[in-house]
Amino acid sequence: MSRMMIAVAMLAVLPVTALPVVAWADTAAGNTCAGNLTSDGKQIYTASMAAKPTADKLKDVVEKETRSLAMGGKIARGKARENAVAAGECVRVALQ
Repeated sequence: MSRMMIAVAMLAVLPVTALPVVAWADTAAGNTCAGNLTSDGKQIYTASMAAKPTADKLKDVVEKETRSLAMGGKIARGKARENAVAAGECVRVALQ
């Protein structure tokens, strides 16, 4: 193989191998943020992240997951909105 072909092959593989590292760094930041949440907030964060939200669907996903957890008796309804706002911020950080 010529040097040019090797260089082209390396450039083609580089973006694919770099993606998981970038995603991990974002998720790590979100997880660090979630470490400061209440136990209900952590449940909302975990459920929201499991739903694989996108930046444009973040609010809808967090609301849906919060409602589901509250209606299922898994989190306190009285503080659901407050915890959802905090958890949503951590999800936003994870998506950056």
